[in-house]
Amino acid sequence: MIGWLIVACEVGFWFIVLLGLVTRYVLRLKKLGAVLLMLTPVVDLVLLGATVIDIRGGADVSFVHGLSAVYIGATVSYGHRMIKWADERFAYRFADGPEPKRQPKAGPEHAALERAGWYRHLLAWTIGSALLAGMILLIGDMDRAEALRLWIVRWAVILGIDFAISFSYTLWPRKSNKKVHG
Repeated sequence: MIGWLIVACEVGFWFIVLLGLVTRYVLRLKKLGAVLLMLTPVVDLVLLGATVIDIRGGADVSFVHGLSAVYIGATVSYGHRMIKWADERFAYRFADGPEPKRQPKAGPEHAALERAGWYRHLLAWTIGSALLAGMILLIGDMDRAEALRLWIVRWAVILGIDFAISFSYTLWPRKSNKKVHG
């Protein structure tokens, strides 16, 4: 059940974002559009509540219970950025807004972007791990909560790999493919 709820929450998140952007730019109801966009965290609360209810109801704690914490950590950390990305494109397409800026693909600007991405990943891991730790405490049985503990460890390994990749661009910046004509 929780696995399907995660899928439903992802669909719901993007539905609310799309509804907010259509309301803001197509229907030209800016305040209502902003209110709809501010409702996106409700999706996380629904998922968190359902996960806690499922665990407290005695469900076998599994991979998907941990995935719900990872999903929430990621949406809290990356959600605003994803909404901003979509908002810039909607404004450009439907409201004569400025063309969205392209992300740098080389040089120090790209390295800074990669580092910022890692810091955002660290925030997602911190939030998700705090939720996982809270669920582990809620369960009160380390054997029953093993799937959740493994999420923290595995995600930490992924975070470490991401660190090595992201910060490698600081030491060895990607070179631009643009040819200089002189």
